[in-house]
Amino acid sequence: MTEFESDEERVECLREIADDVRGGSSESEQIAAILYRVSDLYDTDEETTPKDIYLNVRNILNVKESGGLER
Repeated sequence: MTEFESDEERVECLREIADDVRGGSSESEQIAAILYRVSDLYDTDEETTPKDIYLNVRNILNVKESGGLER
């Protein structure tokens, strides 16, 4: 398994990009959420793996495809 070293600069950069793309559409919200999840790989306060991120993103896309969450 690949280890991801802590990199606060990378975390900050990815989250800034996520903040920039967040907005106008549900697709941009999804991209922002994915970028935040990827940034967690490099955050010392988070415990996640590429597999965790993949499964989370796949779930988000499946929910979107099926019409969203019921309220």
